[in-house]
Amino acid sequence: MSFPQGTLPNNITTIVLLGFPDVHSFNFLFFSLLIILYFGTIFGNLLIMSLYLMSKNLQSPMYFFITQLSLYDLLVTTDVVPTLLHTALYGELTVSLIYCILQLCFFVMLESSECFLLSLMSYDRYLAICNPLRYHSIMSHKFCVTSVTIIWFMGFIMSLTDLFAIQNLYFCGPHAIDHFYCDFEPILKLSCSDTSIFHYQVLILGSFVIMIPFIVIVMSYVCIGITILKIPSNTGRYKAFSTCSSHLIVVSLFYGTLSIVYMFPTKGQSLLLSKVLSLMYTVTVVTPLLNPIIYTLRNKDFKEALQKVKYVIKESIHNVFSV
Repeated sequence: MSFPQGTLPNNITTIVLLGFPDVHSFNFLFFSLLIILYFGTIFGNLLIMSLYLMSKNLQSPMYFFITQLSLYDLLVTTDVVPTLLHTALYGELTVSLIYCILQLCFFVMLESSECFLLSLMSYDRYLAICNPLRYHSIMSHKFCVTSVTIIWFMGFIMSLTDLFAIQNLYFCGPHAIDHFYCDFEPILKLSCSDTSIFHYQVLILGSFVIMIPFIVIVMSYVCIGITILKIPSNTGRYKAFSTCSSHLIVVSLFYGTLSIVYMFPTKGQSLLLSKVLSLMYTVTVVTPLLNPIIYTLRNKDFKEALQKVKYVIKESIHNVFSV
């Protein structure tokens, strides 16, 4: 619905996030579960980042990218969880319209950057398996840092583009969003402006952010698969596949949940189901929580680094109490 110039209604300044009104009968239980999952996510991702900084054995491009992935997951969770916890405990939360828009833009920046990072990680695995002789010359420290900087910049540009587009919309209400964070569709439903151009912009930029990295990932793994099949021994094939299996699982989880939340039709889908799917994708249940588990439990280098850190801490405690 659009309004002629000079007849626009007053803009809204605050928005009420309704959260999960259907779970009011067991709010505290839901809140307690979220707290446990949240701290598990924070601990897991901080552990990966700390091990990378403390262990010399992890100073390689692959682990540098894994650390960046943990940073993205940590920031995404921190962006969404505070409002979720408040709505889970108290039922609803009133925030400013500016806060709501900034939360969405920050989320867009992080998720866009994560898409590009996953494609860069697939290229890293492609070089390691398909072109190992040139791996270290291409995947230099300068290349890795530059690539990650460009990824952050591209994510920022995507976020800035959405911010400028949303600022041109006029919001007239209602004042409530039946969600636990500020997502695209709930915000656009508050606007009295014509949002068709913005929808096209989101579709075009979203296709660029999602499909191009996805194509790079698919092409990389096709080449990896062909190379692995050419390895004569079963042991060699298993060793080559194990170096990229964790990343493949993470990519499958990321794009799988992304497809469920944003690509499947939501018409006729209950609001509770839609919010549960968003909860799985954005907060604590799938990618941010499982990524550290996948990389630490399946990775020998991380296990060895963790054992060394535990030994150093144990020795330090022993020396303190023996003084």
